Amino acid sequence: MLRSLYLGGDISLAQVAAVTGLEPYTVQNWVKRGFLTAPIGKKYSLNQLCRIININMLRGVFSLERTCGLLGYINGRLNDHTDDIISDADLYFMFVSLAARAQQLTRPEACDRILVEMLRDYAEPYPGAKERVSNVLKVMLTAYLAARMRNSADRMLTQMEEETKKS
Repeated sequence: MLRSLYLGGDISLAQVAAVTGLEPYTVQNWVKRGFLTAPIGKKYSLNQLCRIININMLRGVFSLERTCGLLGYINGRLNDHTDDIISDADLYFMFVSLAARAQQLTRPEACDRILVEMLRDYAEPYPGAKERVSNVLKVMLTAYLAARMRNSADRMLTQMEEETKKS
């Protein structure tokens, strides 16, 4: 679905905001803080959109600084793509694939096996890069699952509170 947004070229800030649910000033703030590269001609690339989605997803579990530290672990300076060991789009699509298989991941070994499969064709720009990408994907999956559990607990607690008010 995300790739189809780019059939006509890069997208505007308004489109980024519509896709992510973020306020435009939040995205602009992240650019100013160096969490992603500046748009070219006020247009955002697929890699930039995926970076924004990754940050937004992870900031529900980690602070913004820790989230950016995690992404910096694999991509160095976040406002410079020349030192990236994986594109933000590839990282996002790998994460989505991994999260879709989360039901199968009842044991850590299953996650490791799936990651080995997913990264089989990944060309390391330097030795150890594949392990870094794998580690980041594991953290992203754990954060995603933790957020799902937190949201589920919040819904249950809200329901309990509503039942208590009725009593």
